[in-house]
Amino acid sequence: MTMTRPTTGHFTTLVPSTIALGLCLAIAGVGQVDAASIPIGGPTQAESPEAQRPIVELAICLDTSGSMDGLIDATRRSIWGVVNDLALAKPTPEFRIAFLTFGNDGHDEASGWVKVHAPLTDDLDLISQSLFAQSTNGGTELVARVVDRAVNALDWNKDPKALKIIIVAGNEGADQDTKISYRDACRRAIANGIMVNSIYCGNPDDSEAQAWREVAMLADGSFATIDQDHVTVEIPTPFDKELTALNESINKTYIAYGIEGISLQKRQWAEDANAVQLGPTVTATRVACKAGDLYSNSQWDLVDACKQQVVDLEMIDEDQLPEEMKSMTLEERQAWVQQKQTERDGLTAAVAAIVPKRDAFIAKEKARLAIDDSKSLGSALRKAIRAQAMAKGVHIPEPPVAAQAGPAEAEADTKEAAAG
Repeated sequence: MTMTRPTTGHFTTLVPSTIALGLCLAIAGVGQVDAASIPIGGPTQAESPEAQRPIVELAICLDTSGSMDGLIDATRRSIWGVVNDLALAKPTPEFRIAFLTFGNDGHDEASGWVKVHAPLTDDLDLISQSLFAQSTNGGTELVARVVDRAVNALDWNKDPKALKIIIVAGNEGADQDTKISYRDACRRAIANGIMVNSIYCGNPDDSEAQAWREVAMLADGSFATIDQDHVTVEIPTPFDKELTALNESINKTYIAYGIEGISLQKRQWAEDANAVQLGPTVTATRVACKAGDLYSNSQWDLVDACKQQVVDLEMIDEDQLPEEMKSMTLEERQAWVQQKQTERDGLTAAVAAIVPKRDAFIAKEKARLAIDDSKSLGSALRKAIRAQAMAKGVHIPEPPVAAQAGPAEAEADTKEAAAG
């Protein structure tokens, strides 16, 4: 029997922001103690209930009609940076994210061509997997229908203090739905405490832009226009190779358990590979996220499960354990899990030290090359959700970029990384 602790409210929360590698960290080291004598998975002081972690929930609604390949790609590139930015908040929020699409002829017409690919969840690899499974297909883009579906079909937290956000993005008129008015849908959203941010993929002077502005205005959200085909300029850095190596080492600290353990671990590797396909920036932001507090795999990893007290090693059935742990005594199992936790803590601390240096290197290069990312999806997400988080009392500091270091120090860091 796997013992699962009862929960109140919802686990996890996600607040978007930049793809600029904001750190997803702050992992405390684990001291040298007798593993058999400590409560595996016991909450740390920083994570105690008294900290009253803020709740952040986000539903991303994307137009996947025939012309929206650029929007899908931009979201794939932005998602890890969004999580990293939220992870900077202290105390760390409880975060869940959902993913819906609309305007795709492959969806059910009766639902208004809207599909929920992932409910509100803290399973970030599920979101990544869903994003990479998308393709475009013709379509009638019914903005009101997807907003209504997000409000009514998702299991939103009932806490009035929770930050609940819908992001809806598309490039056609927002007023095409003849059955549901976008005005009514947005009013229902805000009546449920859910803000709607609209992102129009086009020129702000287009005639269609006005309805998108009203979508945001009616639900206390923000409006932005982006260039969905904005080309992300990849800037290789001397730190990329080391981050890749650290990610490989972090993966070795996972202990797959349960019926789906191995398959979900393979999914993690697949999403690593998907990030690599998109280049070093996405890879680095994913590694930073995996090193942080908002990336959890307690449903299949014993290290996370014990840390969060989702599993009791004394009660778990032997057939739920990996082969190498079945013959171990309870004390040996506790020591094995603690060893992997300690290894992971050291590796994530190393990632935490590298990411700001990489950010600083990229910031310097962008300034030198006069690269403007203000019309990117990542930028629009960052601005909207930071402002709304602050309004709810969720303070998200700026990413700890190492640019404050003097030129000599920055150059030394770069040479050291290159030499390593």
